Amino acid sequence: MGVCHPERVKRVEGSPQGCSSRSRRASPIPPFSLSPFLFLLLLTPLPAFAQVRYEETRGLMGTAFRIVLYAPDSLQARRAAGVAFARIDTLDAHLSDYRSSSELSRLSATAGSGRDVPVGDDLWTVLEAGQAMARRTDGAFDVTVGPLTRLWRWAMRRAQRPPPDRLSEARRAVGYAYLYLDEQARTARPAPPGMRLDLGGIAKGYAADAAMAVLRAAGIPQALVDAGGDVVLGDPPPGAEGWRVSVFVVDTAGQVVQEEVLLARTAVATSGDTYRSVEVDGVRYSHIVDPRTGLGLTDRTLVTVRAPTGMLADALASAVSVLGPEEGVALAKRTPGVGVRIIGPEGAWSMAVGF
Repeated sequence: MGVCHPERVKRVEGSPQGCSSRSRRASPIPPFSLSPFLFLLLLTPLPAFAQVRYEETRGLMGTAFRIVLYAPDSLQARRAAGVAFARIDTLDAHLSDYRSSSELSRLSATAGSGRDVPVGDDLWTVLEAGQAMARRTDGAFDVTVGPLTRLWRWAMRRAQRPPPDRLSEARRAVGYAYLYLDEQARTARPAPPGMRLDLGGIAKGYAADAAMAVLRAAGIPQALVDAGGDVVLGDPPPGAEGWRVSVFVVDTAGQVVQEEVLLARTAVATSGDTYRSVEVDGVRYSHIVDPRTGLGLTDRTLVTVRAPTGMLADALASAVSVLGPEEGVALAKRTPGVGVRIIGPEGAWSMAVGF
């Protein structure tokens, strides 16, 4: 997923010129009336304020977060971006499965204890959305997939497929139906011993949404937040109809290429094994694991999703990858405001709906 930005922005040149006039004793201006000059001045469009383009990238949540924004001045731009990055860093402390001290990891550590654990607002929001997506996809998307993703990370570092006994053990600790959420008490209970929660398929999109909300609250709606390929787009840059976003398509020669589209006030996420996979005995396994089988995907599809929020786009990109083209397109059609594009291995085929 690539994002391009206009380098030059058209600005409204010129401004109303001030002038002075002397009152005329013979013909004073009647009360509540306007002089011709003042009348013309009120009809003249006000000049647009110049906007400063600001861009910054930081490593957070195991990926590169990039913020691009337009602000009245560089000081306000830096301050707003700093607050947005601080919000992402806070979310990492709650939602990361890599950090043993995170709220998510502490919750996972209670698996099998039978305890109902109170969770904070951010973790609750993501868990609730994850469980809703799991129900909609019959488990193709599942935040309890942690035991399997950990096992496949281990296997990929060794360029091998997970041993059958370890794969069976991990599968016994996975299952969204065994993560119990109490809406009234705002508690969570991972029931099976060894269950580990992994929000890798949804948390980055949520963090991008949260960062965009911070920027809007700071009076900066013309912004873009790129969470390692999960992109949330605000209002378009000054003088532009939208942000230039590169998406994968199949050209007339059957090659997978990038095509620029103009988008604003939406989110885009891409999922596939382009950068993370392992080949064992001639079979290429993706880092994306099917929670229902415990195996990395092997169909090598490339999925791009457009959705109203980053969290939804992120989760749907993972879910559609696991479901496959037919079920994935059907899911997109059932979801308001969503478009999806699926490309087969090396551009052998493509499907799209609403995108």
